[in-house]
Amino acid sequence: MDKRLSPDTDAGTIAALMQRMLEQRLPRAQRMLERVRAGQRLSDADLDFLKRVEQDSRWPLPLIQRHPEYLEILTRGISLYEEILALALENERSSKD
Repeated sequence: MDKRLSPDTDAGTIAALMQRMLEQRLPRAQRMLERVRAGQRLSDADLDFLKRVEQDSRWPLPLIQRHPEYLEILTRGISLYEEILALALENERSSKD
């Protein structure tokens, strides 16, 4: 079993994930959302960031199963990224017209 997924390390793992979300991912996602709401397109760096977020979101699922109190936070994060992607797609389509 991956040590990141051990019930013995859950508190530390949750703390690290929350810190990363609050200090890195959420601020960047909010800036991206502002830009796509303003009609801008995502950069290659933005797309790489979103790919990393999607890839990283898979391994903590057993952690969420053990701690469902964090499910709402995960769900809200997913909704934020979905909104960014939906608006980015609209912006891409508009730029090709």
